[in-house]
Amino acid sequence: MMKQRKIELLAPAKNVECGIEAINHGADAVYIGAPRFSARAAAGNSLEDIKQLVEYAHLYNVRIYVALNTILKEEELEETEKLIHDLYRIGVDALIVQDMAITQLNLPPIPLHASTQTDNRTAEKVKFLSEAGFTQVVLARELSLEEIAHIHQACPNTALEVFVHGALCVSYSGQCYVSQACFGRSANRGECAQFCRLPFDLVDADGKTIAKEKHLLSLKDMNQSDQLEALIDAGTTSLKIEGRLKDVTYVKNVTAAYRQKIDAILKRRPEYRRASSGESRFDFTPQLDKSFSRGFTNYYLNGRTHKEVASFDTPKSLGEEMGRMKEMRGNYIVVAGLKSFNNGDGVCYIDEQGKLKGFRINRVEGNKIYPQEMPRIAPRTILYRNYDQEFEKILSRKSAERKIGVTVALSENNFGFSLTLTDEDKNRITVALEYAKEPARSPQTENLKNQLSKLGNTPFEAICVDIDLKENWFIPSSMLADLRRKAVDRLMADRRMTYKQEVAVWKPTTHHFPQTDLTYLGNVMNGQAASFYQNHGVQAIAPAFEKQAVEEAVLMFCKHCLRHSMGWCPTYQKERSPYREPYYLVSNDGKRFRLSFDCRECEMKVSLDQ
Repeated sequence: MMKQRKIELLAPAKNVECGIEAINHGADAVYIGAPRFSARAAAGNSLEDIKQLVEYAHLYNVRIYVALNTILKEEELEETEKLIHDLYRIGVDALIVQDMAITQLNLPPIPLHASTQTDNRTAEKVKFLSEAGFTQVVLARELSLEEIAHIHQACPNTALEVFVHGALCVSYSGQCYVSQACFGRSANRGECAQFCRLPFDLVDADGKTIAKEKHLLSLKDMNQSDQLEALIDAGTTSLKIEGRLKDVTYVKNVTAAYRQKIDAILKRRPEYRRASSGESRFDFTPQLDKSFSRGFTNYYLNGRTHKEVASFDTPKSLGEEMGRMKEMRGNYIVVAGLKSFNNGDGVCYIDEQGKLKGFRINRVEGNKIYPQEMPRIAPRTILYRNYDQEFEKILSRKSAERKIGVTVALSENNFGFSLTLTDEDKNRITVALEYAKEPARSPQTENLKNQLSKLGNTPFEAICVDIDLKENWFIPSSMLADLRRKAVDRLMADRRMTYKQEVAVWKPTTHHFPQTDLTYLGNVMNGQAASFYQNHGVQAIAPAFEKQAVEEAVLMFCKHCLRHSMGWCPTYQKERSPYREPYYLVSNDGKRFRLSFDCRECEMKVSLDQ
């Protein structure tokens, strides 16, 4: 018999509302921020809220992962240990962590996932983490399909989690220190200052301006919706949507879009199966470009291609391309395009100076749009819709429901009747009704089927109703409704009791870490983390940058390369730069950042110019 591999759609949750809607719209797992020590300091959640989400999720066999992925100060370890026990007690399925000190604590048997902030881009690193006890590893976003496949081949029993949608950090995750260096806000402690979304001038060694006031480090958003099957075939287990700061309409739309894409793959590929239960049905057509995006990129999934991954003009959402400005007449604009606008839509465009501008539509008449205030737009300028009034209105209401299929069987026994519910996961319960049998005056089968299939607002949907009675017995509708309600309550309780929570037993390990020396890039903030690495053969351990700043440190390590963006890459492009290196990024406050290019590693490095 063929062994199927579970494929998980992992959705983000800013709060419990987003988490519940992620589940309703098809997520197999949801990740949410812990009350403290999450890599999004603005997205913490109370234990009570997380418990509510866990109880809802487990009904559908959906897993809840809690992000606890900051590096920790010495004095925070005791509180962290207590928090982990609290999270385990309320049923959380796994923790996403960065700080290796957590493995040294007195842990309950809760699985740990290695955050992408642990810089997971080699098979050696992933294998090390797996042997250390981590059950799932979140890979670096910059990896290609070939690199993912290589890691899977080297670590076939390790669950690999890969980002498929959402905002991109320009630096390798966990290896960005510019926010700490410039603003005293550590990205590794959940306080990223969004430095990469700022405008910069690019100048050369002679002070000549190469680019002016451009968002040179701001990347487009990832969209791998057309690469999902290739990612699964490469060995990906968990397909992750970024967005723990995104609102509920984003979560609904993006989760639903990926659910549909994955289901289409699973239907064709029986060697893969879904990781949770129930089927989601949507009251809208999911469309990815209707949610926040800076334009889309496959990033480096297919290697370094000619396609640009950055969004130099703006770090804000462009939305969907609608058409071009044909002409302006008095108080309206004529649009040439195939898509139609709605009253109240938000429109944006890039002006002749390369700046993002926008306006709201007052009303629409065919291909004429009447703005609230007339903008100045050059002919043939591309118009984008970054706010779709009608689409947002649909998503502001109930937009999906998720149902678990059950078969319903009514039979008789010596003292009355029995109702049996069997769900799609083979959970089976029977409840009895003690009632004296009496013949009905009219045929009852269709009425009984109709009454028993009314599962309404419950998580269940009747896919088959079987009536197995020897005679045409009469059962009052009120008693039938009560019997049905008791059966549903019993099945819900049974599903929660039979939910299989993964257990991880933490034992000390001493296998060797891939490096013998750790610089500030190891992010070692406390003694327990240092002890972990010492136990694994690391001989020299430098403190984290947040603990002790390093002079002339590289602050960002980027796969995105400005030399390549300008067409001057010596490896992939023929044209040579007319400007003299080194190049510098200059921010609005006058700070200068030196760029260096490591062609062997295919990286651009950013350092503060002292």
